[in-house]
Amino acid sequence: MNTILSGSNDKSVRLWDIRSGKQIQVFNGHINLVYDVEYSPFIIKNSNGISNVICSGSEDNTIRFWDIRSNKHELYIIESEKTDRGIFCLKFIALKKKEKRNNVTYDLNLCYGSNNGPIRIWG
Repeated sequence: MNTILSGSNDKSVRLWDIRSGKQIQVFNGHINLVYDVEYSPFIIKNSNGISNVICSGSEDNTIRFWDIRSNKHELYIIESEKTDRGIFCLKFIALKKKEKRNNVTYDLNLCYGSNNGPIRIWG
């Protein structure tokens, strides 16, 4: 993958081509500045085939998931606690399950840090 993501004070998430330095896509929907962006391990099937998913964390207390091929709408929104006062960092981690189910030994979780201090795990 020859792309890089950026979050901005203008409330947008942007996808850039590393080789050309040109913007490929812009994702709008946050209502406050975007502190962190992350490539997610998820992929989706849509009318254009298979597409990767990215996510972004904002001072608006939301984490938004985006289809990398479309900037029309968010795929999903997580709203954090109002006391968090913004999402400042995101990281996908695999945590070992206590019991092996369906031949799967790990759960994929999204961890995020807030301006108020707590680190939360979603998944």
